[in-house]
Amino acid sequence: MKTVCIGAGPAGLYTAICLKLAEPDHDITVLDGDPRGATYGWGVCFSDDVFDLLYANDRVSARTVRRASVRWQGQETHLDGGVSRMGGYGYAVLRASLLEALERRAIQLGVRVEHDHPVEDPTELADADLVVVADGAGSRVRQLYADAFGTRVETGHNPYIWLGTDTVFHGMVFAAEPTPTGWIWLHGYPSSRHVSTCVVECTEETWRWLGLDERDEEDGLHLLENLFRQVLEGRSLISQSRGEPARWLRFRDVTNDRWTHGNVVLIGDAAHTTHFTVGWGTKLALIDAVELVRSIRDYPHDLPAALRDFDERSRPFMRRVQSAARGSMAWYEHADDYLAGRTAVEAAYAMATRDSERPRRNVEHFQRKQRPPARWMRDARQTAERIRRAAQRGEYTLVPAWQRGPAPVTRPSPLREASQPAARQRPAGVGGGSSPRAS
Repeated sequence: MKTVCIGAGPAGLYTAICLKLAEPDHDITVLDGDPRGATYGWGVCFSDDVFDLLYANDRVSARTVRRASVRWQGQETHLDGGVSRMGGYGYAVLRASLLEALERRAIQLGVRVEHDHPVEDPTELADADLVVVADGAGSRVRQLYADAFGTRVETGHNPYIWLGTDTVFHGMVFAAEPTPTGWIWLHGYPSSRHVSTCVVECTEETWRWLGLDERDEEDGLHLLENLFRQVLEGRSLISQSRGEPARWLRFRDVTNDRWTHGNVVLIGDAAHTTHFTVGWGTKLALIDAVELVRSIRDYPHDLPAALRDFDERSRPFMRRVQSAARGSMAWYEHADDYLAGRTAVEAAYAMATRDSERPRRNVEHFQRKQRPPARWMRDARQTAERIRRAAQRGEYTLVPAWQRGPAPVTRPSPLREASQPAARQRPAGVGGGSSPRAS
């Protein structure tokens, strides 16, 4: 079978890897419109279940991604001079490092990866048995067949920008600063041992009042550095990663009634987007890749049936995830109402629950859990759980091999594992789920 993946992001590259591992004789090509080495955006966040998925499907690329990742521990909310500290942990990696690892592994397996090769119309690929469209939220191929896919795209209200900083955060950071027209806030997290990611967001009114719609790149960065100088510890914000300068965006909520049209299938942000505050973009792209290959393996001689199976299993799950993500986006679009007059603890509680109410008893219980003894016990439990899961998937040798047993190829289903309510899994403030070009 000849397969062409359009887009060399996580979805396209990991689909190629999983297909090649499943069927080494497959002829697989990844075509990408950007130059080799270009990447847009900074860090992306992972959780343990993402590494469970990566190790279960391809330990070689999983180890490379893990080595390039950093672990974050704890979450801080900075508001009106106060600080709230919560628990939690996770991982983050520079988007450039993630793509390098996946591309290197794909080429090692025999996949052809061609850059500077944009695809406007899949009819250019008439000799391909399967065309996997993984070119992001602004997918040109999806737009060409928008009626066939039943595409709907809605644009969020808040402007946001995805930046880097040479401030190295130790955990998730949320900081909000008041202006005469409302609040402007920053989501930050470490992306490597040397840089962190910062997503800055505000309402349209605040954005215009600050003049961010008219300032040039240098002037805009200088303004943001001054606004967030305390949490940035006086250090710099960085606009360019390895491509074009960062620009202000508005989130695009992409949904499709169908993810397949003939031999063309949508995955990743081309099929669905989730707001960056839930931090699921890369995770869902990887799940799509695994589930698509699962369907192809289940129907090895019937590609139309395989694509129907992928579509019918995956879209219902995605509807639930997107619904939760829209709730998170709506909370932040009304964050001015929820942050005004609150302490850092009350703001952290509101973000953790995405709730506009603040029952005193609930907030007090939340505050008690942040006292040092409670934090130390919580962090110790989370550290033990992190080590256990890392050992279970083979990162460490603390668990004997006879206890671990063989790693499953693609079982259990990542759709089933990921189907826990998104609101229960998200940190209080998260960013960097998807490439800004794809959002």
